[in-house]
Amino acid sequence: MIFSVLIVNNRGKPRLVKFYVPIDEEKRLPLVGAIYDVVSQRSDKMCNFFDGNHLENEELKKWGSDIKFVYRHFATLYFIFVVDGTESELGMIDLIQIFVESLDLHFENVCELDLIFHLDKVHQILDQVISGGLILETDPQMIMNRIKEQDDFSKQTKKESKKKKKKKGRRK
Repeated sequence: MIFSVLIVNNRGKPRLVKFYVPIDEEKRLPLVGAIYDVVSQRSDKMCNFFDGNHLENEELKKWGSDIKFVYRHFATLYFIFVVDGTESELGMIDLIQIFVESLDLHFENVCELDLIFHLDKVHQILDQVISGGLILETDPQMIMNRIKEQDDFSKQTKKESKKKKKKKGRRK
């Protein structure tokens, strides 16, 4: 199971924080900071995953003893997945790659500013990849097709709503 998906910039500023397990609001930021501290201090020559034993955090202990952190560093952003022991580390690295490719398809070479100004779209894309901590889709093109279908449906609904308002205005 995927417990959390985090995107943090090089300075430790969270750009996306998504938890798939319950966690108190006031404990989220310190937890993200603790995870970032460990990830950012790791050498680029080290592998991109490690066990959760490195963190002494009460919230993490509630999730179980077999927690892993899988991450990738792209330009100024760290993409971090917190997973349980049943998930394959290499599979999670691949899933991070799929998520980033999907973001690239939508934003045409995604950057930190895209995450800041279009956070709703980033969440929409992530929700096509992962839901409730489980993997839904791994094909970036299928993910983009679903996003396009949702956008088209939203536009159609807005048009229909405007038409109904105009009809009501004419009746008065």
